[in-house]
Amino acid sequence: MNTNQIEGLIGMLTVLGILVLLALPSALGVVRDRRADRQIREAQEARGERETQKSSSRSTVPSTATWYADGRRSKKLVSS
Repeated sequence: MNTNQIEGLIGMLTVLGILVLLALPSALGVVRDRRADRQIREAQEARGERETQKSSSRSTVPSTATWYADGRRSKKLVSS
């Protein structure tokens, strides 16, 4: 290899190294986001399974505290 070829090789490796340094944070971010999305999806699926098991025991009537709080809020809006 002569001097011109060695300089060309060094230049090409330098450009490739800079390209890798610029693309690496983006690639790592994509991998991290996909992992987070997968964990969220798994948690939602697990929560959905638990809710379907509990759904028959839940009451659909609001509690007295909820009814009272809603009434207080509506009175405040009217009196303002």
